[in-house]
Amino acid sequence: MSATPPEPMDRKQSEGRYDRYSDSSAMDSPKSSMYKSRHISLQSRVDSIAEQNIYGYSSDDQHSHPDLPAAYKQPSRSRSYLLESSYPGYEPEAIGEPPSPTMDTHMLPQSAIKMSTFHEILFVGVVAVSHLMTQAGLGQALVPLDIISKSFNVTNPGEQSWFIASYSLTVGTFILISGRLGDILGHKRMFVFGYAWFGVWSAFAGFAVYPHKQIFFDFCRAMQGVGPALIMPNGLALFGRAYPPGIKKNIVFSIFGAVAPMGFVIGATFGSLFAELVWWPWAFWSFGIACWGLAVLALLVVPRELSEKPMNAPGFDFTGSLMAVIGLVLVNVAWNNGPLFGWGTPHVYFLLIIGLLCLVGFVWVERRAENPILPMHAMTGSVNFVLACVGLGWGAFGVWVFYTFRFLEKVRHFAPLTASAAFAPAVVTGILAAGATGFMLTHTPVSFVMMVSMCAFCLGIIIAATQPAQQTYWAQMFVSIFVMPFGMDMSFPAASVILSNCMPPEHQGLAMSLVNTVVNYSISLSLGIAGTIEVYTTPDMTAPGAELQGIRAAFYTAIGLSLAGVICGALFFMRSLQKEGWKVMEH
Repeated sequence: MSATPPEPMDRKQSEGRYDRYSDSSAMDSPKSSMYKSRHISLQSRVDSIAEQNIYGYSSDDQHSHPDLPAAYKQPSRSRSYLLESSYPGYEPEAIGEPPSPTMDTHMLPQSAIKMSTFHEILFVGVVAVSHLMTQAGLGQALVPLDIISKSFNVTNPGEQSWFIASYSLTVGTFILISGRLGDILGHKRMFVFGYAWFGVWSAFAGFAVYPHKQIFFDFCRAMQGVGPALIMPNGLALFGRAYPPGIKKNIVFSIFGAVAPMGFVIGATFGSLFAELVWWPWAFWSFGIACWGLAVLALLVVPRELSEKPMNAPGFDFTGSLMAVIGLVLVNVAWNNGPLFGWGTPHVYFLLIIGLLCLVGFVWVERRAENPILPMHAMTGSVNFVLACVGLGWGAFGVWVFYTFRFLEKVRHFAPLTASAAFAPAVVTGILAAGATGFMLTHTPVSFVMMVSMCAFCLGIIIAATQPAQQTYWAQMFVSIFVMPFGMDMSFPAASVILSNCMPPEHQGLAMSLVNTVVNYSISLSLGIAGTIEVYTTPDMTAPGAELQGIRAAFYTAIGLSLAGVICGALFFMRSLQKEGWKVMEH
């Protein structure tokens, strides 16, 4: 005996149904009706299908009919956020089509993976340490820069900057591809392989001391940077898959961001210790051994549920990947060679033009590719605002950290180990900033957290840029070092949470790749921009006071970048406030 279906809703009732996107009835919102096919709620669509069909089944033969997939059933607190239009950070354009019932099960939204407390601590630790090791790889060559340079007979600041820029260049360039490879091959596989690669090329960077060739050391540093490019986005994707949206996910992302200042200080300290007391190559050899140990640990502690290879893995866009890598590398090389060879040199601006053309071609290819590494529908307004803020803020940070060490060592004549000790407060501040970020992410809009982080970047750089040449460390330098980690530890988790929650699970690698690409590429690119301004403002570096003048010019460049970040962050916050109000993430 079949149940009697309900009376069909009359036209007036249908026209007066609630439109969840405009907070008004559809009858009162012609615009929402016009674009109904684009903006209709996925949950409403599922409810409608269920309402039309469920009454056609009898209680006797209900087992003979297929049930709705679990991801499409009426919601509970742990339901898929792909089907919840009111979920914070949700934008229909970023989601695309609802997941197919035949989609690979491990890529569907899921509840938190069950782990013991000890297992979870190890898992969070080995993934978060990937960010620590990435920043340590930057610091280990930055602080003992002059000592390393003597092994290669390098004195030009433009050539010295390549010791840092080559590492950041490949980190930022290859992250986008590695995140996509993680989506295809499995995030755990790429994560473990990334640690192993990191260790191999760290060891080779130490062996570069024997041929005494700067170009070989720069090449090894560039290959070393591919390791972080593999572990960073895939580690964050492991977090994105292991934890559903909520307070625990916010906490682990905050921990990931908190270790960045700690990693930089640890890398700078051990690099200085080995350079001053032993031999600088040992800093790279010991670093490589640590990476191999972490690869083994990751193989053991990352949950088995996260190691499954996708059954229906998407294809790989080789053409788009090639054009992206070539374009990003050439643009960055041009900007970093500009201060060294001069912008009037033909090969410098030819590289820049070819690189820009490759990037334009990359966008054209991605709009037509079947399996793009950067789906253009994912680049929504919110995503673009977030990436712009991150790029400007972290670009300013890259200039600040490089020229702050130059200021301490060249102007105030600090030894490398003393300069590393000067950055020790950043470890404590990083922990405080992480705690504040975790609290703010669950009590204030994420856009507000992003705006505050941009203000922290700007304030810290202004304090550093305006300090006198000879002044006590505690007056301004300490304050600048104390403030800057708030910019780092607020912007990175906020951006990661926004993009992770805006994109479906099969694009978690892409989401984390975008954040990491912008962070690391902006550091390398901004160093080239600051170096160009330094060279053109101080043509005679041997003149008295020229060193300080060039450093201040670079600091002023960083101030300009950070101010642009503040403006972008404020616009993003006002846009979000106007669109959503004071909307706080559910937790």
